Amino acid sequence: MGIASTPSPPYVAVIFTSIRMPVDEGYALTATEMLSMADAQPGFLGVESARDSEGLGITVSYWRDMEAVRAWKAVAEHRTAQKLGRERWYRAYRTRVCVVEREYGFSL
Repeated sequence: MGIASTPSPPYVAVIFTSIRMPVDEGYALTATEMLSMADAQPGFLGVESARDSEGLGITVSYWRDMEAVRAWKAVAEHRTAQKLGRERWYRAYRTRVCVVEREYGFSL
């Protein structure tokens, strides 16, 4: 996974910051399934994710618009994964939804 390829703004970024529990209990498999499902969801643009050795992770998913974000949140399997996250996988999390107004970058 690298830097997500996004269109010219505006678009939406959903920033999910979490602290994982020390056990997997199906997390890795579910995370892979959720990424595959999100990738097939209309309006999905890409994702970037990182986690440190202490369990702190940040995942940013990019979406065409708020309607696409709301549609993803309503997917039954995603709602089930969210429930399991609260019950098993996360000590804490925070979700932030933002409209990207400007972007710039550099690459070799």
